[in-house]
Amino acid sequence: MASLGSIRRDFAPWTNPEAKPLIRFENVTKHFGSHTAVDNLSLSIYEREFFVLLGPSGCGKTTLLRMLGGFEQPTSGRVLLDGQDLSGVPPYRRPVNMMFQSYALFPHMTVEKNIAFGLKQEGMPKDKIAERVASMLKLVKLEKYAARKPHQLSGGQRQRVALARALAKRPRVLLLDEPLGALDKKLREETQFELMDLQQELGLTFVIVTHDQDEAMTMADRIAVMDAGKVLQVATPAEIYEAPNSRFVAEFIGSINIFDGEIVEKKGGTARFRDKSGSEFLVSLGANPQVNGSGSLAVRPEKMTITRQRPADAVNAIEGEVWDIAYLGDLTLYNLKLDDGRIIKISMMNSRRTVEDVLTWYDRAWVSFAPDAGVILTR
Repeated sequence: MASLGSIRRDFAPWTNPEAKPLIRFENVTKHFGSHTAVDNLSLSIYEREFFVLLGPSGCGKTTLLRMLGGFEQPTSGRVLLDGQDLSGVPPYRRPVNMMFQSYALFPHMTVEKNIAFGLKQEGMPKDKIAERVASMLKLVKLEKYAARKPHQLSGGQRQRVALARALAKRPRVLLLDEPLGALDKKLREETQFELMDLQQELGLTFVIVTHDQDEAMTMADRIAVMDAGKVLQVATPAEIYEAPNSRFVAEFIGSINIFDGEIVEKKGGTARFRDKSGSEFLVSLGANPQVNGSGSLAVRPEKMTITRQRPADAVNAIEGEVWDIAYLGDLTLYNLKLDDGRIIKISMMNSRRTVEDVLTWYDRAWVSFAPDAGVILTR
């Protein structure tokens, strides 16, 4: 069976029916007055997993994280850690530490003292504190900055101090709420890989909240896509992207073209799909041979090809007018306006420095795609 994209590492305890999750949310609901932030949600997270909660603002992902950290209590349902019900267990008694979006560093303390703060609160001996702080500074590559105060550091350095402080107590689970939100684009990209390497090196379980799709796709072993207090899909980044289980997930992750219509014929592992404009497409059913009736055909822009003439071997092709073009260096993005007014997005890799017969604005062109390029969604 063909694989849906590459995997980040050879680690998939969720595929083993005998594996026990480290963290378990069981039918958890959280109300704030009349607002339901988390709605009867169940979810399992495994030891050493880099797990990402992804969704739009207000979907409940931070509330879920705070309930795991002990900063909020469920209205109903249970949060379990290694089989233990965490109800009534205060944050400081949980083997969990949380790194906040603001970093929450003490401005009057040095880097060294910020990292040592939680250890002093626990009453750890001074020599052990010094040893642990030194190892944390080395881990986050801040040995030279131990005597500096937060205002003397860059955003990326402050982020590392907050991370070192959170890791100093050696929690079993590290919770991170939008940890890279304050960093610029280049530093965010660098820090994503640093966090992944750090998590692998320490062998901890990371649960991270973000609304940034690229961040989630880069770092996660698995992603839970959330909306309106519910988990819509839990899967690896490749599965979320290539095989979304709903229109919301398809549209939330990356760019997508949606054709609404219905299946008019099925034969073997393929179906003939007719969209509302009357265009027909041959579609591979893949892992969903039982799909029937009305639905939506979802096709990613990079799975499509744009050409001036209809390709002779094209199974699925539709004609329109080049409406917009964006040259991004490695890619060129095209918006093709169909005769019924719909816009189709196509992404083409610029594999050569020069191209003959370049398409430009208002040219007539054809977009084509293979039968296995798209997925049919029924919800």
